[in-house]
Amino acid sequence: MFDYSQKVMEHFAHPRNVGEMENPDGVGEVGNPVCGDMMTFYIKVTDGRLSEVLFKTFGCGAAIAVSSMVSEMAKGKTLTEAMSITNKSVAQELGGLPENKMHCSNLGADALHKAILDYQSRNAEQIVAKCHCPYCNGSIVEESSFCQACGRECSINRGG
Repeated sequence: MFDYSQKVMEHFAHPRNVGEMENPDGVGEVGNPVCGDMMTFYIKVTDGRLSEVLFKTFGCGAAIAVSSMVSEMAKGKTLTEAMSITNKSVAQELGGLPENKMHCSNLGADALHKAILDYQSRNAEQIVAKCHCPYCNGSIVEESSFCQACGRECSINRGG
């Protein structure tokens, strides 16, 4: 028998945000064939924030508790804030997990991150990257190599 925190038991017994979403903005699915846990996260994004986060999890009590906690931690966050949710932060929020159940917290964060990446790939053409001019700190739209504020030519590292 594992010694689970009260918070883990609460999220297992009464998981939050369970369900499948109709027309999600992003979907992330992960699984661990060794233990059989499967998690799917569904997200809705409104004004750059996660307005709704639902999940379906097939797995042990720790996996269900982790999914519930991840959904609670992510709701209302910006995409960048939600991407910073880690397995460690999930386990801490739950008051700890037994060492042999830490993989569950990895799955929860990974499924959320995959849903966000799915959303971003679906909306890539709508996301315009902006850089800042090294001379005046004005905005430079990715398709241009000139600063709109000072007109100087600036090279942009496009990561290629």
